[in-house]
Amino acid sequence: MNHDGLEIESIPLREIAEALRRTRPFAETDPTAFLDALDGVEYVERIQARAGTELVRPGDPVLYWLVLEGETRAERPETDGSRTMLGGAGEGEGFGETPLLTGKTQSAHFIVAVKDSVLLRFTEQDFWILLACCPRVRTVVLANMAQRLQAYQVEALHREKLVALGTLAAGLMHELNNPGSAAKRAASQLRGNLMRLQELSLRSSAKPKTLPQLECMHDLLQHAVRGCHAPALSSLEQSEQEEAMSEWLQSAGVENAYTIGPALVAIGFDQHELACAKEEFEGGSFSDALNWLEALVSSVSLVCAIEESISRVTELVMAVKKFAYDDRSQVRELDVHDSLQSTLTMLGHKLRIKQISVEKHFEAAPSTIYSRGSLLSQVWTNLIDNAVDASPSEARIEISTWTEPGTSEEPATLAVSITDHGSGIPPETLPHIFEAFFTTKPQGSGTGLGLEIVHRIVTQKFGGKIQVQSVPGSTNFTVRLPMKPPALAGKPDPASCTL
Repeated sequence: MNHDGLEIESIPLREIAEALRRTRPFAETDPTAFLDALDGVEYVERIQARAGTELVRPGDPVLYWLVLEGETRAERPETDGSRTMLGGAGEGEGFGETPLLTGKTQSAHFIVAVKDSVLLRFTEQDFWILLACCPRVRTVVLANMAQRLQAYQVEALHREKLVALGTLAAGLMHELNNPGSAAKRAASQLRGNLMRLQELSLRSSAKPKTLPQLECMHDLLQHAVRGCHAPALSSLEQSEQEEAMSEWLQSAGVENAYTIGPALVAIGFDQHELACAKEEFEGGSFSDALNWLEALVSSVSLVCAIEESISRVTELVMAVKKFAYDDRSQVRELDVHDSLQSTLTMLGHKLRIKQISVEKHFEAAPSTIYSRGSLLSQVWTNLIDNAVDASPSEARIEISTWTEPGTSEEPATLAVSITDHGSGIPPETLPHIFEAFFTTKPQGSGTGLGLEIVHRIVTQKFGGKIQVQSVPGSTNFTVRLPMKPPALAGKPDPASCTL
């Protein structure tokens, strides 16, 4: 009979007794005693297969095989359609005992004839009779199983390491993308700012300066370069201060007043500090001086953004190193409002491109928790970035913070809520959003790792909780973090980020 390139015939077991003795399981058996002991096994299938023929396919029943002539190999099917070689059986060797002894009923692999081969095939029932009646066969079969299980465990461990490495690399690329893009964008904007500074400086140098003017500009310069950001403000406070500053500048005849105002507020200037410039400079000179100051302030902010982005990259690289060497960094106190504001600064370009407004309600008091490295930055970056992607143009994103009192069983928590007004997450998708590599974005647009990273950091590193609620038109992620260090709050001490 011919079946998919196989020639199969059923023959009496006694006719191949001598052939059996040339195989490892039966090498030291007495054929007469052996055949007498095999009560119920009278026939066996002898199979002839040409090279390249598939003897077994995934889903086929598990049987026991002996190779009389030729050679076979086992191949594992992969999700991409390829196959991975697992091992093989040569002349005189058997295969199929491992799945039978571990309770498998269907094959998970392909078995292929490497050369033109002749094999014997035993049914599952015949296999168990062989083990029960023949001690020598039993010894060899169990030894083969132990050897193959050990080889499988080594291969599985190696495979797990490769999967972990792939996950780590994909997560790292995902996390490096935002700070890398922010640094590149800030550097590009800084080039334009430096050219504008040069132009304004040349224009200003043509006019001699009095000592009070020089002292005033010196004081403003000192303020501009001493820090990157003012304390984070709520949306209402920030809007009010920007409006007041811009109106004051416009009333003083300053060119680009509504562009300069927000930049000066962002770094902590108020009208009182600028009063000296208004008193010492007149007319167009005052406008030039304030535009020069804004260009400088903007340049300092861009340098800070580059520095922050590079620091983020460095922290991520260190996180990989700590993952590899199981190191631990020091716990430090971190202001969540500043962390959120820094993330908004880094993602500012995406907000501007889609003209998305951010409404901040920073009500947490105190607003500090304990953190390691850039863990929280990763959380806010992923959540806000997803909110931006989900939002239509000219939409609104709301970010709120508040504190929740603790109990005898639970520590006090600081809560952060991020809400977008996009199309929402479908109910059938919601249970899977924290799974690794799960994404609803188009191919090439998302890795499916962002929310998995967020969930792991919040729950495993901080001992916190993350909840999501979504309906069409509103998706809300709420993160709750213990305000005490995890060790003091009775939670596991957070390790460094492992991505």
